[in-house]
Amino acid sequence: MAGRKFVLFDLGGVLLTPRPHLTFQKYEESINLPRGFIQNVILKDPNSSFFQAERGHLRLSELIPKFESECQEFASTSGISLPPQFSAHNIFEAMFSACKLNKSMLQAAITLKNNGFKTCVLTNNILDDTHMRATTGQVLCMISRHFDVLIESCRVGLRKPDLEIYNLVLKTLQMEPQQGIFLDDIGANLKPAKKLGMATILVRETEDALKELQTISGVQLLNSETSLPAMCHPESVSHAYVSIKPGVRIHYVDMGDGPAVCLFHGFPESWFSWRYQIPALVDAGFRVLALDMKGYGESTAPSDIEEYSQEEICKDLVVFLNRLGISQATLIGHDWGGSVVWNMSLFYPERVRAVAGVNTPFFHVNPLINPFSSLEKVPVFDYQFYFQEPGVAEAELEANLERTFRVLIRGSSKQDMLKPPLSTANVRQRGGLLVGSPENPPPSHILPEAELQYYIQQFKKTGFRGPLNWYRNIEKNWCWGCSAAERKVLVPALMVTAGKDSVLTPSLSAGMEKRVLNLTRGHIEECGHWTQIERPAELNEILIKWLKEVHQKSSIQINSNL
Repeated sequence: MAGRKFVLFDLGGVLLTPRPHLTFQKYEESINLPRGFIQNVILKDPNSSFFQAERGHLRLSELIPKFESECQEFASTSGISLPPQFSAHNIFEAMFSACKLNKSMLQAAITLKNNGFKTCVLTNNILDDTHMRATTGQVLCMISRHFDVLIESCRVGLRKPDLEIYNLVLKTLQMEPQQGIFLDDIGANLKPAKKLGMATILVRETEDALKELQTISGVQLLNSETSLPAMCHPESVSHAYVSIKPGVRIHYVDMGDGPAVCLFHGFPESWFSWRYQIPALVDAGFRVLALDMKGYGESTAPSDIEEYSQEEICKDLVVFLNRLGISQATLIGHDWGGSVVWNMSLFYPERVRAVAGVNTPFFHVNPLINPFSSLEKVPVFDYQFYFQEPGVAEAELEANLERTFRVLIRGSSKQDMLKPPLSTANVRQRGGLLVGSPENPPPSHILPEAELQYYIQQFKKTGFRGPLNWYRNIEKNWCWGCSAAERKVLVPALMVTAGKDSVLTPSLSAGMEKRVLNLTRGHIEECGHWTQIERPAELNEILIKWLKEVHQKSSIQINSNL
């Protein structure tokens, strides 16, 4: 609906299920208390301990004994005999243990945010200083990553349905009430918002609420195959740097708490290529480190070609892990990043908990065949010969960065294909990789304007020399690989193929099981080369399932929010 620009979500009962009063009822049934007893104690007095705690006047450790006294007093005046096993502490513990994330509602919030809506969580909450606080912290941390604003009653001294808390929301968001939609599972909390002019939705069943939200917002929320996962933005993540050696440092984005997962991008990309994977892997319980590979973005871009050999890159990454005190990590790589992770698993297996190649298979080195002879036999690899002469490809690709990225980074759908489509074959004969492509290509469906501008900004800093130097070490890489030609990859491994990748075709991964002995496979048929951004939800599902299996087999604890 036109004019709606922000959506408020309640926490307990909307983003978390079940609704609190249902947990109360279940507890009442378990000890034969009259139905509604707990709710009646909470609502009997506007200054009850529960409401005081929601306004921040009591912490949870202070609330529990006071609430128990109120329950005993209410039972006495009502002629109710409290069972001996009754415990206010158990009530709150039951409420915490029963809480589950409402994935459908969270995905709706993410989709709305991706469509330009401001999203806010407005919750009556209690300061938790008990042994349950780790769970509370985990939930609040996760919620904060996905929403623009989190307003907790206990931190502002107001609670729903106080009118002032709704005015606080409007002031914080700098919005008018007529621009908002509010979802809550308690009707009394919706009334003031409705009077102010917000559209309100009483949440009972998630699907019914989402249908109503879809109608009011005008955004497809149900049965949508195009819904994108949550993405992280450059300004909302933690950026850090590791000094590798004099004159060389690695920039990376660091998020999450748990077993380490390192993400390595390919050509011509950035840590930002993993923007849809980072939040999902963090929510699944992992610490994610997404690197700008050497030569890219905020990482150093040495001019020496030898700095970009696979041997040097892998040495740098061992130093990177050492500096951060990470003894082992799961390594996931795409394109050139895939080549790196496979080499790490061969040459530094003690540092690799598990390894995953996205589009890039494990290529076994044959000491008897020169690598350029092998490449010459595959027409789509002709672009790699064009990249060999320093300065030539740089001049073409740097001439118009907007054109370069709009030509290179496109989806595999017919609607996103250029006419004629980009070909990596016959590049030398044509006189350039982009020769024959439109001078003013239409926007890419998988690279919106804001994201495109980020890539342009990053490549203005370093140019293409560093990224192209990765291709100028083919023979050096082959010589290094020959020293491990008889080795096999023994660490747990995953190979994700994409059915529409015209360069790193799925057929190139045939027979990997002979050299990668503990291999799991994933496949996304309707996907081209840029898997992380073209099919992020499918890739996330494959990665998370595999990561959890690998870490569970190793008896490594994962604290997932999902």
